[in-house]
Amino acid sequence: MTIMTPQSVDRSVSLTAQALRKVAHLDWSTPAAGLEWSCHDTAVHIASDFTAYAAQLTGRASGGYVPFEISADPGTTPDGLIEVIEATGGLLSAAVAAAGPGDRAWHPYGTAGADGFAAMGVVETLLHTHDILNALGVHDWEPEPALCEQVLDRLFPQAPRADGAAWPVLLWVTGRAGLGALPRRPVWRWYSEPVAAGRVVLCEISPQVAADLHAGGTGGFAWAGDGPGDGTRVASGMVLRAREEGTYRPGWGPYAIVRTDDRRAIGGIGFHGAPDAEGNAEIGYDLVPSARGNGYATDALNGLAAWAFAQSGLTTLHASVDADNAPSHGVVTRAGFERTTPAGAAEVRYVLRAPRV
Repeated sequence: MTIMTPQSVDRSVSLTAQALRKVAHLDWSTPAAGLEWSCHDTAVHIASDFTAYAAQLTGRASGGYVPFEISADPGTTPDGLIEVIEATGGLLSAAVAAAGPGDRAWHPYGTAGADGFAAMGVVETLLHTHDILNALGVHDWEPEPALCEQVLDRLFPQAPRADGAAWPVLLWVTGRAGLGALPRRPVWRWYSEPVAAGRVVLCEISPQVAADLHAGGTGGFAWAGDGPGDGTRVASGMVLRAREEGTYRPGWGPYAIVRTDDRRAIGGIGFHGAPDAEGNAEIGYDLVPSARGNGYATDALNGLAAWAFAQSGLTTLHASVDADNAPSHGVVTRAGFERTTPAGAAEVRYVLRAPRV
């Protein structure tokens, strides 16, 4: 995974400033392309994100955004807004440079370190520069491929490989355009800390993504040809019910299993809910037929179990397997689960206990 640096932030700010200065003479009250904000407000939004991300890092915020916001003075011209973007981009760059390797901070898409916030800042400025330029009639702007490739590798493990066309992939994965046979995505998100699991990576299915999957969509993933499966859609419905009931806890729901060699989603794995008062949680998984028999489920189960036991409150993971599902028995056994159900039961129960420290 690419480690984003202060220099990445600096370069994205430089590219943004160069591009926006060429249209500073135009009317920035025009709505930005695809957004409800004007070009003026979109520029302020870029600066707000830079400042917020810097504050998250320096304050090591753990429970939400640091409670403040910035605005431009009334009457600020486009040239003035570009100066604000440059100044606040410098704040984020400095915060990334000053952060220690163990510094972490909250973000709605997952806790992240300095390189994660650097990558988020790069995404914000590149995409919203695109939105402003498109609204003002500039449709051929394209930032440096290497910078786009870095962002894709760091934040979008579900994106197809760029193959020299990183910018079109970044536009697709952020819902701004189609990509070949892949339609424009109605929902999208990045993953500041996906769960690495051998030959797969696990991307959390958050409520917005779950709503699209449950309704028959792709959830913003490029699926193997026979996906997504029914199990993933059912699990997505469980996320929506948990949110409605007020019991949803980020991290303790389903994840899409994404194969790293081709970035295709091949199944789902996750929890039926957060650990109960005694520290018990249930885990389940499902792969599309074309991906079975290759050890991907074992990789995913090992990876997510390791993540789960690194969280507070979990003592035991439980899994249920149909008695005649020999491949699934093999998956849980290879992951270290112990059978607890006597022979002859239609459903076999397994447990995995927290490692001893």
